[in-house]
Amino acid sequence: MNAFDQTQDRRAFLRTAMGLAAGASAWPMLATASGVAAAADAATGTSASSAPALQSGARRSVIIDCDPGQDDAIAILFALGASDRLDVRAITTVAGNVPLNLTERNARIVRDWAERSQSLPVYAGCPRPLTRELITAANVHGKTGLEGVPLHEPLAPLTPQHAVAFLIDTLRGAPTHSVTLCALGPLTNLATAFTEAPEIRNGIREIVLMGGAFFERGNITPAAEFNIYVDPQAAQVVFASGVPIVVLPRDVAVKAPITPARIAPIRALGNRCGTMAADIMAAEVAYQKGRRGVEEAPMYDPCATGYLIEPSLFKGREVNVMIETIGEWTLGETVVDWSGHSGRKPNATWITEVDADGFYAALRARLATLP
Repeated sequence: MNAFDQTQDRRAFLRTAMGLAAGASAWPMLATASGVAAAADAATGTSASSAPALQSGARRSVIIDCDPGQDDAIAILFALGASDRLDVRAITTVAGNVPLNLTERNARIVRDWAERSQSLPVYAGCPRPLTRELITAANVHGKTGLEGVPLHEPLAPLTPQHAVAFLIDTLRGAPTHSVTLCALGPLTNLATAFTEAPEIRNGIREIVLMGGAFFERGNITPAAEFNIYVDPQAAQVVFASGVPIVVLPRDVAVKAPITPARIAPIRALGNRCGTMAADIMAAEVAYQKGRRGVEEAPMYDPCATGYLIEPSLFKGREVNVMIETIGEWTLGETVVDWSGHSGRKPNATWITEVDADGFYAALRARLATLP
């Protein structure tokens, strides 16, 4: 068992994690955003807001960290259908939309749909946020997390290693700037790995994550988006890490809404994965219709994998992002310096625009390659 799994060592770990997030003596350079840029230059030899360019025709080496979750399931299928662009090496799971025992089970079910039961390892990670109690979204995703589709017992077990240990071992052994982390849930696993082994940042090309809100504001509180709100302390660690980050926030998710007209061509594919994706999207639209009286739903996590597959469909701006970790009314808010008022250097690329029609065409094309 690793140190972070043991109660006594976990207390020490959490003190270190919070020190990193607050800029304490464990890593003083992270106290300010200018320190983020300096940390990036020192640790990775690149700026905090831009990743090294891929060689023409190269496949991204990707680890998907997620909390399935309806939209996570579609995002995973989207990625697996793009095997010419993405080499998905593993799925790591975290508590978020539903508890960990369900997120890891759901990830194994989704890989079954894609007939990757034996070739794609799934690792279970952190069962709760760094310092808070877990808040889930089972009211949205259903008690299982995959509302709208029939579920089966997964065909293959978890890989027994803890997800954080896997991340540390993999990134330690990876060539410099070679692995993309696609984060679709709370950032607890990533923050834990960065705190336990800061040197692993050198193996990361960039983090592409779904989370946060600025122009659109929150979906769990008036100020906060769900993934960041569940574990704002973890988000603070990740955004202060100096690793290049691309953020697909609510701002862009609402600009590619799921609608019945966009579901129909995916359902018409007639394959298992297309049908599963269509059923999930229909359930998401039904939830929004019951809640808000509209027949559309934001397209959250698949925007992140869509960015990895077809980045030309997206536009954004390099900005500084800080995470509110103590606000009484604004806990979990992503404080985006859109206009540069703070003078802090950018630490993320914040995506705000998407070619929605191109996105859905790409999603349909990739789902068509799956069983």
